[in-house]
Amino acid sequence: MKLRIFSFLLLMAASAAGAHAARVDTLDVPATYIQSPMRVVTVTPDAASDAHRYPTVYILHGYDGDYRTWIRHTRPDLPELADRYGMIFVMPDGRDSWYWDSPEDKGMQMESFFTRELVPYIDSKLPTVAEPAYRAITGLSMGGHGALWLAMRHPDIWGSAGSMSGGVDIRPFPKSWKMARWLGSKEAHPERWDSHTVAGLVPTLRPGQLNIIFDCGNDDFFATVNRELHAALLKAGVPHDYTERPGAHTHKYWANSLPYHLLFFHEAFSK
Repeated sequence: MKLRIFSFLLLMAASAAGAHAARVDTLDVPATYIQSPMRVVTVTPDAASDAHRYPTVYILHGYDGDYRTWIRHTRPDLPELADRYGMIFVMPDGRDSWYWDSPEDKGMQMESFFTRELVPYIDSKLPTVAEPAYRAITGLSMGGHGALWLAMRHPDIWGSAGSMSGGVDIRPFPKSWKMARWLGSKEAHPERWDSHTVAGLVPTLRPGQLNIIFDCGNDDFFATVNRELHAALLKAGVPHDYTERPGAHTHKYWANSLPYHLLFFHEAFSK
């Protein structure tokens, strides 16, 4: 009898847990600034509705990833995290673009797509709080660069931004990761490389304009450029949260890093 009661309680607990799970959807977002509609994964907390809206965190993948990278490989528990932190997650497909408007390819205007089409579409389809103070963006590697790039250039859209192992200064890597395809070679267009890197945006920032968090593993090949960004922000008097912890350029590192970013964003959303 006790065994049957215990089994019944376990079944009820499992049913209750399943009844309160965030919803995962895949959307096809119409696009005119890139060559085809973009597939995007969204995670919406269980309690979200027109009457119960949530802040939004855009989470960007790295080079050679896609819109499924975070939920398939890095943090399959994103639905639980959405419910825990009370946030909508949006995971677009970066198409190895580095999240720029390419001067070389008019069919790859990713920054314009994000700011003019993706964000308005998400706000029209999901129960978001459509204000910069309740919108954040972060990402790993290429996506870390993209998140800071987009937010630093558009603080009227994102009030908070983060980067995990981000390529925050592209200039030491002129032959890598298709960047020359979008910018032209560094030798031919050095001014483009200076103007399309996060490190070059520091002078444009006003203290307190953006809530910034970024981190990098001490064994990561991007560790040096992250340390240099930290130093430049300190010199410019721009408040930010920087952490360097043991780790390399791995999904294990990014899986551990994401909750720190979510907590940071939660505090920013709560102010």
